[in-house]
Amino acid sequence: MERPLVVGVDGSEHSLRAVDWAAQEAARHGLPLRLVEASLWARYEKTLLSFGSSPELDRQRADDIVVKAAERASKAAPGVQVTTDVLPDDTVTALVRESEAAFALVLGHRGRGGFPELMVGSVALQVAGRAHGPVFVLRETGPNTPVSSDPVVLGVGDGGSDSAAVEFALREAALRGAALHAVHAWRRIGPGLASLQHGTAADAHGAQNTLTAALGHAVTAHPDIALHQEVREGPARDVLMSAASSASLLVVGARHRTHSPGLQLGPVTHALLHHVSCPLAIVPQPQP
Repeated sequence: MERPLVVGVDGSEHSLRAVDWAAQEAARHGLPLRLVEASLWARYEKTLLSFGSSPELDRQRADDIVVKAAERASKAAPGVQVTTDVLPDDTVTALVRESEAAFALVLGHRGRGGFPELMVGSVALQVAGRAHGPVFVLRETGPNTPVSSDPVVLGVGDGGSDSAAVEFALREAALRGAALHAVHAWRRIGPGLASLQHGTAADAHGAQNTLTAALGHAVTAHPDIALHQEVREGPARDVLMSAASSASLLVVGARHRTHSPGLQLGPVTHALLHHVSCPLAIVPQPQP
């Protein structure tokens, strides 16, 4: 049985846009779509339930949310198999558990509650940092909404262990009939700080070697994909945001923490979650 593409829904416009996008992605991948509402959304997004609320009313609201989301998914991609579920658990725990059996999770960048000034919701941040598989996070769509034929951008870090993200990005580019734009940022380091590099490339030649090594032989499995490699000097968040400005998808890897559960999202991924305009895929690197 194929793993489904799972979408966290809460009735907000952000989550409904995620449903639209995920339905089309499920059709592209030939995957079933699973829509999940966790009944304690309010607790995690700091939404106060109305006075007089009861378990029966809460369940009815949740059922209404998934029914409307399923109707929207069927309109966006009529041929996709859609299933729904209402889970009696907090959102983060429910979605992290769902990620174990999912092809990937899809989340809107914010839920129905929280604080308007926040750029990305607490649920998206927590799930992205704890999920067992890839997580797509979608921000607001605008007048320059990327289309599927726009390139897939892959951000390659310094660690040299982005193989899962490389494979994921190549597959996504192949399914879209799009080019893959692999990007690695580097920073020039002064002679007095050479001992603090910790493997960071100090020049364009070293950065190119890092990028080539990260791509490895994976590209030979997809000879029809147009591959563009770029090394650019500058802060990684700025380099990747610039490269992703006309992308259909930005893919970055994440590594497991050494001494605690979850992933090492790092400051660059946090910045991308808050500011990148195209869909962002965070792909965990399997533990050895």
